[in-house]
Amino acid sequence: MKYFATIFVFLTVFLQAQKSSVRIKGAISNPVTVTYEDLKKYTEHEVKSIDILNHKMEFKKNLKNLKGVLLKDVLSQVTFNSPSPKELSTFYMVCTADDGYKVVYSWNEVFNTEAGDRTMLVTGENGIPTSGTKDGIILITPEDRATGRRYVKNISEITIKKVD
Repeated sequence: MKYFATIFVFLTVFLQAQKSSVRIKGAISNPVTVTYEDLKKYTEHEVKSIDILNHKMEFKKNLKNLKGVLLKDVLSQVTFNSPSPKELSTFYMVCTADDGYKVVYSWNEVFNTEAGDRTMLVTGENGIPTSGTKDGIILITPEDRATGRRYVKNISEITIKKVD
């Protein structure tokens, strides 16, 4: 019985750690894992309230008092495999949740639009850190109309790709 209890504790700690980091990989010079603790080092941004709407623009829920860091601030720390800045427009990011849900952002969208100026990795909601919660680190784009389409709970991976 002690053996099973030890395995259970190990798996619980492992799964909680998975909800507290985001792996960035793909067409970049070096893959990196950004932990919840790493995110605390970035400038914090706030969203007071946001309604989550599905693709039919139906209300699903409201999130309040969100705190987090901009996706573009985190991505600006990696080096894209691009021989010239002109080619950056050919890159896109596939953001994946731990359940396999995926959303896509283009490089220009993140670094060259108002939506990119507000797309964030949420690290706190209503004064409670999201690390270790059932939703883990959340990715959200408040500028979207149907906010639920790119509401990614437990984001675990960002894969940088280049259009052929």
